[in-house]
Amino acid sequence: MVDSQIVALGGGGFSMEPDNPLVDDYLLSLVPTDRRPRVCFVPTASGDSEGYSDRFLAAFGPDRAEATVLSLFKRSVADLDALILDQDVVDVGGGNTANLLAIWRLHGLDAALEKAYRAGVIMAGISAGMNCWFEASVTDSFDTNGCGPLADGLGFLPGSACPHYDGEALRRDTFLSLVRAGFPAGYAAEDSVALHFTNGHLANVVSSRPDASAYAVFLGDTGLSEERLPARYLGATSDSR
Repeated sequence: MVDSQIVALGGGGFSMEPDNPLVDDYLLSLVPTDRRPRVCFVPTASGDSEGYSDRFLAAFGPDRAEATVLSLFKRSVADLDALILDQDVVDVGGGNTANLLAIWRLHGLDAALEKAYRAGVIMAGISAGMNCWFEASVTDSFDTNGCGPLADGLGFLPGSACPHYDGEALRRDTFLSLVRAGFPAGYAAEDSVALHFTNGHLANVVSSRPDASAYAVFLGDTGLSEERLPARYLGATSDSR
């Protein structure tokens, strides 16, 4: 049997910290291969931004990976199953979570991703690329000046997600209010933090800056709980929290 893995970034990575590759290095380190890892970037949430894709290709150059970009707005790949199953990692970019999910479902990419996930291809992503793997999430998909709930994620992971927990002013208050009102319990990740899930369970929390954290948010016997999770700093000076 193979493990099903997801690395969900609240923020950071090549798109937010181009001079700090620690989280991206961690992602590549999960690939058990003697060759260059095959990494496919999916920029659907940004409308297949060419600049975003260029930054990915620069960060995952030929010295680090065999990099591919999957565009659905100008689709040139007929067999999505074959492309995705041939990867070691699928890395999903940030942007509009709701649009991403709608377009994936229209093209059948959601089914291709689930098949690959069950087969051991590592799924990853930042912001919208974090939200999409969960049942529900906090998103600004419907209002860039505010945040709200989205309840129809892919559901590879149970519960809910909230990225940018410290990076965007409304994220934390919105998530806490939603869970308090009955929204599914879940995980929040600050910028620079990655949540690593194995077979649906949180296995590790890592960060590219020493002071970053993640949280489990849920309703307990005494009401709303916001439990800070230990994060392992990936830099030279380890600072476990």
